[in-house]
Formats: sequence, C-alpha cells, structure tokens
Amino acid sequence: MPVPKKISLNRQKNQLSLHYEHEPKHQLSAEYLRVLSPSAEVRGHGISQGTLPTGKRDVTILTLTKIGHYALRIQFNDGHDSGIYSWDYLWDLSYNVTHHWEQYLAQLRGQNKSRDSHTQILKLSDDD
Repeated sequence: MPVPKKISLNRQKNQLSLHYEHEPKHQLSAEYLRVLSPSAEVRGHGISQGTLPTGKRDVTILTLTKIGHYALRIQFNDGHDSGIYSWDYLWDLSYNVTHHWEQYLAQLRGQNKSRDSHTQILKLSDDD
C-alpha cells in the first residue's frame, strides 16, 4: 500500500498535493476529491444506491485530518466531511485521474447535470 510521504494543501489553487517516495507529486483538485468521495452519501451502501454530486466546481477544502495510519478525512466547505480516503483509494485517484474524471463527466451528461451550482441543463432533443 503506497503511503504519501507528505500531504500538502494549496488553498490558492485549492489542490491537495500528495508526495510519494520516488514518484512525481500528484495534485488533486477539491472538486475531483469531493465528487469522488468514498462516503456512503456518494457511493451508497449497495449497487446503484449512491448519489451523483453536482454543482461542486467551486467547492473548497477546509481541513485535512489523518485517520490512524491508514487514511485521510477531508472536510469541504459544502459541509461534506464523511468520506474517509484510504491510502489505497488516494493512490487510485492519483493514478487514474483521467479515467475517473471522464467517467464523472459522462455521468453528468447522462443525467443532464452540471458542475456549476447555479446551472440547470434542459435537453430539448435526442440529437445532442
């Protein structure tokens, strides 16, 4: 299990940086971490029971808390703080950013939802 040697939060860029030994630094945005939270609210308790977080483009990270020797809890400014990001999960998020992000964007499109909190999307025809 890869464990970061250093974790830092850049509040200006609103990014979490994970520094692994012998690896380049990985930077993950607050929005990315929020919409891919491992919480029951987002993932659900079973197949197809989670919710798709929308309108999180401007979410920020308030605090980071180390949980034992196995995880990190991230508190966001929208009140979400129930996701516990294990070191394995953070490693997966770091190395599979493109895959996870494209999957999330496809889900948004499929549900006519937006990354912006004050945007409503209406589908007028099936041609889009």
